[in-house]
Amino acid sequence: MNEKKKFYITTPIFYPSGKFHIGTAYCETLTDCIKRYKEARGYDVYMLTGLDEHGQKIETVAKKQNKTPQEYVDDMAEEAKKLWELMDIKYDDFIRTTEDRHVEAVQKIVQIFLDKGDIYKGEYEGWYCMPCENYFTETQLVDGKCPDCGREVKKMKEEAYFFNMKKYEQWLKEFYAENPDFIVPESRKNEIFKNFIDPGLEDLCISRCTFDWGIQLPNDPKHVLYVWLDALTNYITALGYMSDDDTLFKKYWPADLHVVGKEIIRFHGIYWPIFIHALGLELPKKLYAHSWIVMKDGKMSKSVGNVIYPETLIERYGLDATKYYLLRLMSFSQDSMFTPEDFIERYNSDLANDLGNLLNRTIGMINKYFDGIIPTDAKEETEFDEDLRNTAKEQLKEIEEKMDAYHVRAAIEALWKYISRTNKYIDETAPWVLSKEGDTEKLKSVMFNLAEALRKIAILASPFIAGSSKKILEQLGIKQEDANWNNVLDYDTIKADTKVISQGEPLFIRLDKEEEIEYIRNAMHGK
Repeated sequence: MNEKKKFYITTPIFYPSGKFHIGTAYCETLTDCIKRYKEARGYDVYMLTGLDEHGQKIETVAKKQNKTPQEYVDDMAEEAKKLWELMDIKYDDFIRTTEDRHVEAVQKIVQIFLDKGDIYKGEYEGWYCMPCENYFTETQLVDGKCPDCGREVKKMKEEAYFFNMKKYEQWLKEFYAENPDFIVPESRKNEIFKNFIDPGLEDLCISRCTFDWGIQLPNDPKHVLYVWLDALTNYITALGYMSDDDTLFKKYWPADLHVVGKEIIRFHGIYWPIFIHALGLELPKKLYAHSWIVMKDGKMSKSVGNVIYPETLIERYGLDATKYYLLRLMSFSQDSMFTPEDFIERYNSDLANDLGNLLNRTIGMINKYFDGIIPTDAKEETEFDEDLRNTAKEQLKEIEEKMDAYHVRAAIEALWKYISRTNKYIDETAPWVLSKEGDTEKLKSVMFNLAEALRKIAILASPFIAGSSKKILEQLGIKQEDANWNNVLDYDTIKADTKVISQGEPLFIRLDKEEEIEYIRNAMHGK
């Protein structure tokens, strides 16, 4: 038996500055969705997530809450894990940068850089943004403010250690020339070239000595590591790099995909490749920098009162509806706008009407016409059966092509084309007419094809709405082993005498539009 192909996928390690909104939830949901898809295709997938717990901002926030920094990040780690459990995120490891396994490995990595002469001591003077934990030159500021978050910056001067980025500038340019698809979408790569690489790389300040909440430099303990050298290396320290047991590192590295938000593509697209190259390691295969979920009045902000949290949507509308909306909302390369109106419209039209009603109608008709037994012995087809089968083939191909390129919304759209075609099949074949006319063989064919289409839909929907996928199979009376990606196009897996549920519970109940829009609006404003 052939060994499964490995696939290592990561989210960024999130900064524990407060409650996670749907933007953060989207990143985790997207990564989990890709993992589920790859597993369905037979890959051995390892997914990493976690928290970036060091830095001046953490120290400041903890002090305001009368906590030690460690107490604060411990509390935040528990909150993060609770949310990912609520969202059924199937990560394999949750790395925290305060863990000994990470700290010890990072100090060894820094020592390698010191020994190679990649790190030198100097003095830094520049504009510092505390929320972003990043220094900027005068020319990088936008209207005198942080180019990443738009907040005020402060002029600072202190003794610091630097990583010699200029040393690797030519190598980085050659790497991108040879690997033009390393970053997707392409616009993200163009952005970092225009703003940072083409003007000439600046050496990276990697230490601070004005606070102590961080990993100490092995050669100079009064300095602690600046956040990005500490944070980025989690992708290898979590696998046991520089530890006594590097089995996972040998098995899964290099990473197949780093999923990150577009706001941190500079760090992942410049610093991370250079760090990995300087360590003499094979580079990751791809970076996907997704866009943002925005509101009508701009980015989500507590002060503006336009934040929506995943718990709010999950508790009222269910996990699958929440995940479906996030994945269907976001385009591959452009920011996408969340509105209460669009959420409810998608819920009612896509989930309740298209998918939920298809399942309810099918089960109702099988119960009515064949006492709940899916007929598998039809001897005569209708003129519409072949087209339904061809649609399954076409949309499977489309789904796989889009998912392999990480165009998740497009993959979902392809699935819904198949769902829509199946609904149309009911109208075309008119089972109620076939029953009235006593055309039992064609009626059998229609009921079988509907059950079979729903089996296929359940398989294809599993990366996006896993809970609903399972419920579809349960209501049809089909076992999980008879519904997997390998047999998705088969038409002989539904066993004779398979009995559907007598009265299925609706997957999604149609919502009162005005009432639910008002509910979400109030939630966004903390009411």
